[in-house]
Amino acid sequence: MSEPTAPAKRWRRWLLEALVVIAILVAVRAWQTRDLPSGPAPALDARDLAGTPVSLEDLERPVIVHFMASWCGVCRAEEPNVAAVARDHDVIAIATTSGSPDEVRAWIESETELDATRIVADPRGTLAQRWGVRAFPTSFYVDREGDIRHVEVGYTTELGMRARVWLAGL
Repeated sequence: MSEPTAPAKRWRRWLLEALVVIAILVAVRAWQTRDLPSGPAPALDARDLAGTPVSLEDLERPVIVHFMASWCGVCRAEEPNVAAVARDHDVIAIATTSGSPDEVRAWIESETELDATRIVADPRGTLAQRWGVRAFPTSFYVDREGDIRHVEVGYTTELGMRARVWLAGL
């Protein structure tokens, strides 16, 4: 039997390295989402910054429930992606431990692109705790029946968010 050629050895090594990287990414994602809810979404009874009641029980369309924080650099980097998806899909953004509703409103108006999004202030992190959120940003893709179809923790591109919406059948 002949010895593999140098290019064949190189391809095998690259394939092995790619598999190791994929395994690490899958393990990290599994760890990040280990205690997050699945199936029926937890209760979301709040008021947005305009004072309008926000509840998943009144859903007529699927929604993305997006937990973020004003102090989170990754959240700030992801904001344009969330804003772009919010033009086509319902998004409820929960500003966790980011101040009072007035402080969140001032931050949204001066520093973000989230104008097409329903924003809920969660000053004490009560909603985040109820949903099991420990890292920001965290997005839940919820169908019409109120079931969580997909969860993502960390930065997601606009294309990634749209793909998750499509995969979740939203």
